[in-house]
Amino acid sequence: MSLLKTALRENTFVCVMEFVPKPSAQRFAAMEAIMARAHLCGWPMTVAIGDRVGSPLDLSPLDALSSFSTPVPALPHFSGKDRERHHLLAQLQRMDAAGLDQLLLLTGDRLPGHQPGERPVRYLESVAALQIARQACPHWLLGAALNPFKYREEEGGAQYLKAEKKLAAGADFLTLQLGFDASKHQEAVRWMSRQASPKPLLACLMSLTHGRATMLDHVAGVIVTPSMRAMLEAETAVSKAYAQARSVDRLALQIIGVKLMGYAGVHLSGIHELKQLLELEQRIDHWQACIHSLEQWTPAWNASWQMPGLPAVSFHPPESNWRLGESRITASRRETARYHLLHGMHALLFNRQNLLSKAFGWAVRLPLWQSAKGAQLLHRLERSVKRPLLGCDTCGRCRLEDTLYICPETCPKGLANGPCGGTSLNRCEFGDRECIHSVKYRTAKAVAQTAVLSERLIPCIEVQSRHHSSWPQWFDAQAPRVNARSTPRSLPESSPPAAHRQ
Repeated sequence: MSLLKTALRENTFVCVMEFVPKPSAQRFAAMEAIMARAHLCGWPMTVAIGDRVGSPLDLSPLDALSSFSTPVPALPHFSGKDRERHHLLAQLQRMDAAGLDQLLLLTGDRLPGHQPGERPVRYLESVAALQIARQACPHWLLGAALNPFKYREEEGGAQYLKAEKKLAAGADFLTLQLGFDASKHQEAVRWMSRQASPKPLLACLMSLTHGRATMLDHVAGVIVTPSMRAMLEAETAVSKAYAQARSVDRLALQIIGVKLMGYAGVHLSGIHELKQLLELEQRIDHWQACIHSLEQWTPAWNASWQMPGLPAVSFHPPESNWRLGESRITASRRETARYHLLHGMHALLFNRQNLLSKAFGWAVRLPLWQSAKGAQLLHRLERSVKRPLLGCDTCGRCRLEDTLYICPETCPKGLANGPCGGTSLNRCEFGDRECIHSVKYRTAKAVAQTAVLSERLIPCIEVQSRHHSSWPQWFDAQAPRVNARSTPRSLPESSPPAAHRQ
């Protein structure tokens, strides 16, 4: 059984050290020196190997793992950026051959150079990837991500609803997005405790300086507020050494805090040298000697974010401060009317039971449409009707009934199961639009259909089905649905690597 799987099963606090693979012998040697230490304050360590973090041309996690001169316990990542089912299956096969049996599945942030309106780039989103991996490798340890650092109801509510899908699809643990808001860390723990089958949570943490805050401007979904920046800048003004020491102290406190909250471990980012690890360990030992409860921890954490002459730091954006459980929004009349209109049209033409629907189904399955030219003509007809109305890109297997008639193809990443973690106050990571999943959340809430957003797991679109009419397929068979609340799972038992299944 792997180190991480053992730690999660035995409730042992664990440290996952993030490693972004670059073709640099120095970087690999430095991480090997860190991992040779084997523990942080007695907590076991494993290394998480990022996938396509900076560029599609980065070393793959498996190539990076084989580049270490000595074996290290590892959690490879799989990013869905510009990927399809066969890419994931190929990685699973390689991992199986190498005796690896754990994987963190991520949709991935914006692919460099990807601009909406240009060549469509589709992402294999994490829910579908989890379904594929769990079916192929039923005994593996699979993880996914959750970003609770959302401050508008639509984006925050949609994040948690999608996380329920991830659990239903087979996630054995969730790793949080990088964040500094302790109240949101506690919010995520409370949410998980209410699930039918709670899973371990890992908190992604980093020592934050003014320089790193500037770097994080380019990392989608990470919140660094103006008041946080002002305090970090004031620390730097004292001296670089002072700012660095304070940042390490805060990281030590944050690790202790999430441990006291009930997190299963931490995913540590930004530690690149053994010296950094040892400095962090020293501060953790210092604080563990005097902090034994959240009541003791809270004032120390708050004090670590204070500087003389500056107002108190706020961890939420000035524009909003939504918390899970608060209900403040509703759909506009237009959004609600649009849903009811399209739902009515769907019931008339696609319910497969009334006379009009049966006639339409018979018409689109005539032998006429089965020839190459006929299929092309039917595709053009469907596209000409649905694209102006819905933004349809004729994926070949329409999912509108499961997405409240908001086409997933209008998301720049083509996500159907819910939002990525990169939104900011309901704005898409690409910045040119409102996230379609925020619109979908408002609509679902207004028409009492929020269960759809957590219970219907939508498989990925296969490459060969794209740019074909979905109408014949719709009437041929009912697409299967999975109820998220009917598939609780526990951590997998120890087992040999699973044989790969197509």
